[in-house]
Amino acid sequence: MPIADDAVEARAQGWRTLAALHAKIEDRLEKALQKEFELSVSEYTVLDALARQDGWHMRMQQLSRAVVLSQSATTRLVTRLENRGLLRRYLCEDDRRGIYSEVTQAGRELLDRAGPTHDAVLQEVLAEAAKQPELAPLAAVIA
Repeated sequence: MPIADDAVEARAQGWRTLAALHAKIEDRLEKALQKEFELSVSEYTVLDALARQDGWHMRMQQLSRAVVLSQSATTRLVTRLENRGLLRRYLCEDDRRGIYSEVTQAGRELLDRAGPTHDAVLQEVLAEAAKQPELAPLAAVIA
């Protein structure tokens, strides 16, 4: 049974609205994090994802899924953070094929400083989106 045209259009409109809100949030976060901390949104997301784990570490494959990047993109990102002294990688003791990424003390300190900016910008963008009829329902779900 084919989907009615109005259902297809509603789904497409919902996707466009979600993409617009995502782009607005990511753009503002990127500008603020780059300006104040020389961090991209993806770099912040990696540090944040690792910080939410017990032991502040995660296998590379898990990290890739958590930050919604390909494994190769995650590896490049981790390498950049490692070169800045914000992460380190080490072999898993139980399975020598597994590689963990772990936040360093410098990474923790940067995340602690960047977190309030990230949260404030996110709250600000969502408050602005809540005033726009097309974005308000999504902003309400996130906020």
